[in-house]
Amino acid sequence: MSHRGSRVLRLDALARVEGEAGLHLTVHDGTVAEARLRIYEPPRFFEAFLVGRGHGEPPDITSRICGICPVAYQMTACQAVERACGVTVGGPLAELRRLLYYGEWIESQSLHIHLLHAPDFFGHPSAVELARDERGAVERGLRIKQAGNAIMEQLGGRAIHPINVRIGGFYRAPAPAELVPLAERLRRAHDDALETVRWVSGFDFPDAAYDGPLLAMRDPGRYAIDSGTPAVMAAGAGSNGATSVGALPVEEFEHHVVERQVPHSTALVSELDGHHYLTGSLARYAISGQWLHPSALEAAREAGLGDPATGAVCRNPFRSIIVRAVEVAHAVAEALRIIDAYEPPSRPYVEVPPRPATGCAATEAPRGLLYHRYAMDADGTLTLARIVPPTAQNQAAIEDDLRRQVQSRLDGPGEPADDEELTALCERAVRNHDPCISCSAHFLDLTVERG
Repeated sequence: MSHRGSRVLRLDALARVEGEAGLHLTVHDGTVAEARLRIYEPPRFFEAFLVGRGHGEPPDITSRICGICPVAYQMTACQAVERACGVTVGGPLAELRRLLYYGEWIESQSLHIHLLHAPDFFGHPSAVELARDERGAVERGLRIKQAGNAIMEQLGGRAIHPINVRIGGFYRAPAPAELVPLAERLRRAHDDALETVRWVSGFDFPDAAYDGPLLAMRDPGRYAIDSGTPAVMAAGAGSNGATSVGALPVEEFEHHVVERQVPHSTALVSELDGHHYLTGSLARYAISGQWLHPSALEAAREAGLGDPATGAVCRNPFRSIIVRAVEVAHAVAEALRIIDAYEPPSRPYVEVPPRPATGCAATEAPRGLLYHRYAMDADGTLTLARIVPPTAQNQAAIEDDLRRQVQSRLDGPGEPADDEELTALCERAVRNHDPCISCSAHFLDLTVERG
């Protein structure tokens, strides 16, 4: 039975997400008329801070945008500056960068899975209550997260806002013996990660589907994280077993992805060729899932995600927790591979002399594709900085998902949904996408206005 009448729900503070935001939901005669994700954190003006700084400063400055995913900003900034200067970092330095990035993926995805997202599937308000019922699972998640933090501490100098990253590489490269303790820890974490995939795959998932375009990096033969080219899977592709993926060269990113200001948010809202779209775990798995580490790919199949090589694409945002768990298993396995094959570079960095030029780059932050563009003059002073974070890109898709989730509940059978139930549904729908709201510019006291 539909819930008729008019009402406005204002959710002023969403729990278990990174950052501060609210939701404004308007329902008229049983139809969702509007769903607005209100990001009200003050604008942080990082792009303006960067103008006038030296070309070696973006990795340190942009890492402060986020305490959960600083490496994503560092890696993307480094690549954009290096491309502007005509420098390519390869060999052991590139592998060390990827290892550091995997450390962030491990800690960030594990944090979201166990402390932010999983409580929803057990009806708990927080991870503290979840730990009373699922203590072993939460402790396992913390062990995995600590393994990721250990990688970041070893290579980055500290787990939050690493200080060992510079354009061209690192200030200091580790000796092989320094990575041995990491390998021992990661081998234990790999078993934990595979068990986590099995755990989350047993959750009860509501039926849902995001049918819009998906955007992620693509590097054939590799589950792309810091390499490749942005790629788009068309709207609806994969739902019927057929997939269509097209390249979007990073140099053309801003021709296709257009940001606009909306009055209800301090974050810009992005559109891809005029349409909302989704980036993040679901997009990565759809576009590159066939190139996961074999152990992670097998875990994905056993978890019911299907094989992307055959056109099986998961578009259910509620099941994104499984994809994130699979990505953790992949990151742990790949981190072990890098450590086992590691040979120290002759120097910890390559020189990156400045020149008047513009460079852009994109990599896969845990929450989705992250884009940077910088322009500099002859002495390396930045004259322009452009950053497009994943949560800002996903805002319109999240709002669309909220509309569909609430409408489905209003049209469904059973007793009419009250405000408390709709509030819980909205919070859960937003957490499916793991928004990092501080990056995009923090959702829930509830007030209701009835018409």
